[in-house]
Amino acid sequence: MDYNNLSDPPLTSENPEHAINEEPVRHDFFFQWHITERCNLRCIHCYQEETDNKELSFIEIKDVIGEIRETLRAWEENYKIGFSPGFNITGGEPFLRRDFFQILEEIRKDGADIYILSNGTMIDKERAEALSRLGVKGVQISVEGPLEIHDRIRGEGSFTKAMRGTGNLLDAGMTVTLNATLSDLNGPYIHELVSLAAGAGVQNLGFSRLVPCGRGGTLLNEMMDAQKVKKLYLSLSSVQVKGLNIVTGDPIASQMNLKGASDTGCTAYGGCAAGVSGLTIRPDGTINPCRRLDIPIGNIMEDSLREVWATSEVLNLLRDKSKYKGKCGACCRWANCRGCRAIAYACSMAKGEADFLSEDPQCFL
Repeated sequence: MDYNNLSDPPLTSENPEHAINEEPVRHDFFFQWHITERCNLRCIHCYQEETDNKELSFIEIKDVIGEIRETLRAWEENYKIGFSPGFNITGGEPFLRRDFFQILEEIRKDGADIYILSNGTMIDKERAEALSRLGVKGVQISVEGPLEIHDRIRGEGSFTKAMRGTGNLLDAGMTVTLNATLSDLNGPYIHELVSLAAGAGVQNLGFSRLVPCGRGGTLLNEMMDAQKVKKLYLSLSSVQVKGLNIVTGDPIASQMNLKGASDTGCTAYGGCAAGVSGLTIRPDGTINPCRRLDIPIGNIMEDSLREVWATSEVLNLLRDKSKYKGKCGACCRWANCRGCRAIAYACSMAKGEADFLSEDPQCFL
């Protein structure tokens, strides 16, 4: 496989890594599905705009699940590679949909892994137990720091409600990740958040970086510079708390464990999932490479998912190293990282360029 151009399909019978007569390797493929954009909070760093987008009905959602099922089945049959589908179900706040649990039940019929992303404020005991019965793999709760910092970002009283919801999930036997969006607003308090997570008894503490778009566009000056990001990540990498895992989907953070990537490229690919191992579905069916990379590439109610994945100009550009700009385009870690495309895009828009292939401005590598 040419790891400098991920438009070369990893799904081919000619790929010697996955010969036809061998048991197929299973690959994760995630859909982040925003089933609503309604929310009971108004967080100052939210990447979403204030919209009144149409929401798919339950019947339409069942059709979408069928489209996803048939797409993955076709890929498996055509390319002899197995897929392990996963769904991150979120919003807005997903618990605001009255048919939320029906949607989860429908997804679960195909045996897909389900994860919930929530602000935690609406998770009472009964809802937590229902998630457990449905076999939901884990729940991510957004917590930005200790009470004062969290409430400053997410609204007064939200910290207490989120932690109560976290407790209900843990009591129901769920795996819980507390996740913070890092900026200058909460960066100085990250070790207080570690203590908070350990004290609460959650299994994971996660983090992502602020993307200055949507309401968060007003916080451009609150983004940490590259050296602050490096210092914070190095500090987090040294955390050793029994029973607590530090996790992240940040492609740059994942590179801190790589020891001297060679200039011939890496031996596997990972990093930013946009265009490589997942897609986002918006409440009205709009497809994005990533929810924080707000570039529509189709609508699942009108377009074939297979055709979007194969023919989208945006996705194919995201897979092609030669099209990347600045240090990202020249980086020997590109195949394993590619920077955060959403941050690159949002920061370029602030300069009037709107270039999702520009370099990640917070990269310290």
